[in-house]
Amino acid sequence: MLSQYPEQDMPEIDAGRLWAGGAATAVVAALVAVVGILFARGVLHVAVFAPQHAGVWGNANTFAYAAVAAIAALAATGVLHFLLTTTPRATVFFGWIMVLLTIIAIVVPWSVITTRTTLVATTTLNALIGLAITSLLIGAASGARSYPRRRYDQLAQDTREWNG
Repeated sequence: MLSQYPEQDMPEIDAGRLWAGGAATAVVAALVAVVGILFARGVLHVAVFAPQHAGVWGNANTFAYAAVAAIAALAATGVLHFLLTTTPRATVFFGWIMVLLTIIAIVVPWSVITTRTTLVATTTLNALIGLAITSLLIGAASGARSYPRRRYDQLAQDTREWNG
């Protein structure tokens, strides 16, 4: 049985580890954006975020998109940190928030982009960035949690009792 003081059984959040994971996620999100644009423009010859004559690297929009992806990852880290310190089952709520935000990022281009190939490339890229941010940060949250030793001892004892 856990202690009569549930706040003592709450996991502790290592903010440094969480934000290091957030920074690494920001780098991955930016790289997913760059690789996605390079693939769309270089392999598929789809003009994503720049006119076709701008070449494989496009223009400054390529790097702006990567920067926005990195900033989104850092903002998501802030949301996750807040949820971890205030909400039960924080990663479930975080997952829902991120899925809904990713859906918004997928739907918005439908009202802005007119060519079908550019639309497919953009929505696929937005989905991949959202998936990368969500999955990596949920993993970072798991690595940033630690439970008091007393709770581990109690869980081990409970497990022994259940297993006979």
